[in-house]
Amino acid sequence: MKRIFPSSFYNPISLVGTAIASVSFGLIIFLMILELFDPHQKPYMGIIAFVILPAILLFGIALIVGGIIRQHRLERKGTAHEMHLPQIDLNNPRHRTATLYFSFGLILLLLFSAFGSFKAYEYTDSDEFCGTMCHKVMEPEYTAYQNSPHARVGCVKCHIGPGAGWFVRSKLSGAYQVYATLFDKYPRPIPTPIENLRPAQETCEQCHWPQHFFSEKQKKYTNYISDEKNTKWNITLLMKIGGGNVDAGPTSGIHWHMNIANEVTYIALDTARQVIPWIRVRSRDGKERVYKSTEMEVTEEELAMAKSRRMDCIDCHNRPTHIYHPPQRSVNHLIELGLVDRKLPFIKSLAVQALEYPYTNRDAARDSIRLVIEEYYRTNYPAVAVKEGETIERAIRELQRIYSRNYFPEMKHDWRQYPDHIGHMFAPGCFRCHDGKHVSDDGAVLSKDCNACHTVVAQQYENEKLKMSLEGLEYEHPVDIGNAWKEMNCSDCHSAR
Repeated sequence: MKRIFPSSFYNPISLVGTAIASVSFGLIIFLMILELFDPHQKPYMGIIAFVILPAILLFGIALIVGGIIRQHRLERKGTAHEMHLPQIDLNNPRHRTATLYFSFGLILLLLFSAFGSFKAYEYTDSDEFCGTMCHKVMEPEYTAYQNSPHARVGCVKCHIGPGAGWFVRSKLSGAYQVYATLFDKYPRPIPTPIENLRPAQETCEQCHWPQHFFSEKQKKYTNYISDEKNTKWNITLLMKIGGGNVDAGPTSGIHWHMNIANEVTYIALDTARQVIPWIRVRSRDGKERVYKSTEMEVTEEELAMAKSRRMDCIDCHNRPTHIYHPPQRSVNHLIELGLVDRKLPFIKSLAVQALEYPYTNRDAARDSIRLVIEEYYRTNYPAVAVKEGETIERAIRELQRIYSRNYFPEMKHDWRQYPDHIGHMFAPGCFRCHDGKHVSDDGAVLSKDCNACHTVVAQQYENEKLKMSLEGLEYEHPVDIGNAWKEMNCSDCHSAR
């Protein structure tokens, strides 16, 4: 039989390389066809089809070339032996039967290899893989993700996004994480990798468009004071969402900060972006104004060496999915839903205290929460303990559930390690910049006025008259602390243990 390729090609090394290259090339074509007809872009498809398999293909080609070069060297030395391939005679019944079985088996092998490759890719693209298989240490993040507003958005959609480039970048940066996980070298709690996140314009804004935000939004908050009667206090705010574009209207309100008509750049002195001494605002017409903190002593040389960042969604919406709720907010919500009965004396403060104790593990936490609640009512309100036994039991179960979603003591992990920058109640949030202490050279101040971002339209204490005004009310702190709330940040008290 006439050979298609030179005789030097017919050696074991080159033939093995040919098999590897052929299978890899076939799988690449198969995955490219799947990608072509799949309406949804999948990051892992790109890495397998355009990075991993091509690398294997090149390895096979390298084996082919290496085998040919080796064969030539052996021929020059006179030690090469001509390789005779098996002769197949299809007129021979045994050869025909063997060829049939071999061909059928090869086809099955290729089909199962293709199917297996696709299913392996599909699994690595799943949220279960990210949350439970390779990233076991990410259990807190996975738990929060499952109870988040983005629970139906795949992990890779935000953390990687479409295209092989960012996938390769993310996996290269995560190579050390694999080592740290295998050898138990990872930090506790796991730091938020905000410096490695893809720009929000390439992820968040594929669904959320600041240009289409507009107007104002009413937000009603129901709170319960930490007194014996768990006194109810309501406040209604009109949030100045803002946004928009030149066609829809002016770009004002909270989303004025976004990259619609203005460019906001800042310098943070810490990795968590909490300490911000310098801010620059550039308007569409190119005018700039620089605000500097009057409290932070930072030299011009230090500012010049620091890395600046252009503000985007994540600077405020820094916990869009992995959200850990403060106990005060969680307990308020449970009482409002009736899952924790407010007729239990001091249940608000008692629940927060039980949740916030620094337990060593979650099993101990569940047991201790039960003991704290039951012992308190047996000791201080024995009649309530007897009469409201079922009510107390339901409250305990709800608090244990809240603890399991927001606290992970084995990882030294709770809501304080991951502050939410939306608002300013439990973390500095807005007050990182809007503290009344960032001043420009011409005397402009970043205001700390409550009405800069929202208007207080209604307030009501239980059993008192509703106060309401569409023009806005002066905020009244639910507990009389004088003017202290005007002089300090809310989080100074509300984030303290």
